[in-house]
Amino acid sequence: MPYSFASGTRKDVLALMIRSRVFEQKIEELFTNHSMHGTTHLAIGQEAVHAGVALGLEQRDWIMTTHRCHGHTLARGADLFAMMAEFFGDSRGLSRGLGGSMHLIDMEHRNAGSSAVVGSSVALATGMALQLKRQNRDEIVVAFFGDGASNRGIIHEAMNMASIWNLPVLFLCEHNGYGMSSPAHRMVSVSSIAERGSGYGIKSDSIDGNAVQEVYSKVREIRQWMMEHQRPYLLEVKTYRFSGHSKSDKRVYRSREEEAQWMKKDPIEAFSRVLIAEKEITEQEISDLFEQERAQITEIADFFLNDHQELTLRDAEQYVYASGGDR
Repeated sequence: MPYSFASGTRKDVLALMIRSRVFEQKIEELFTNHSMHGTTHLAIGQEAVHAGVALGLEQRDWIMTTHRCHGHTLARGADLFAMMAEFFGDSRGLSRGLGGSMHLIDMEHRNAGSSAVVGSSVALATGMALQLKRQNRDEIVVAFFGDGASNRGIIHEAMNMASIWNLPVLFLCEHNGYGMSSPAHRMVSVSSIAERGSGYGIKSDSIDGNAVQEVYSKVREIRQWMMEHQRPYLLEVKTYRFSGHSKSDKRVYRSREEEAQWMKKDPIEAFSRVLIAEKEITEQEISDLFEQERAQITEIADFFLNDHQELTLRDAEQYVYASGGDR
């Protein structure tokens, strides 16, 4: 039986995944040819998580993500123009050009921000969940973290407090197999990070993070359970990043054979095969979707390559110092 999505068609879901993939491919190209500066962390190969989680939530729900945040931000509805501007350090960006690729915030779409500090957003998300509970709001917060971050103390402290206080926070571990260059099987003490939930009295599960239908369905199910039981939840989604840890990573710590095996599980190709088999889309239409997204994203990138607006010092001070007034 085909999965259904609460909003839009399955073709729309595929288009969202393709947009995430093409956007990051463009970002990778711009960093490689030195049109962008600094660093970036791509999540190419993890698009099913981006789309599945975002669509599985209600619009009023919140997310707090990680340094690998582009796909989550796009999937929640962020404006492509403002996202690209941020990468160029342009004042029209989501963070006024001050944050770059690792610090994207989009309050309009309930994205409370991302952080380069590993695991830090989980503590912030837990604090947000506490306030939501105090205000009796029918909303949850998704706290993203990776398998590398799963060993950090702040994650365990946050889960403990969320359990004690019955907070509406979904701890969502994107298990892509590597924390920087360290394989998870050498660094994590359990075979499944979901097992750690029991130590804090938190219900948990582990699913295939490359199957967008499964991610979506599970997040919808969890959200309903959290509302009914007023409890936190730990979900592990197992996936793989095709790219390296960051722009300078040559991936010398893993084999090309391993990568080839995971490429066979490409979430976009897997979902495409489902839609083709069920005659919802053709191969040509999928090709057209890729071309449409590439054209749109390239046009936006070209705009900023020729029209760059830096934040002035006066404008920057507005985000550092409070304005005067009654004391």
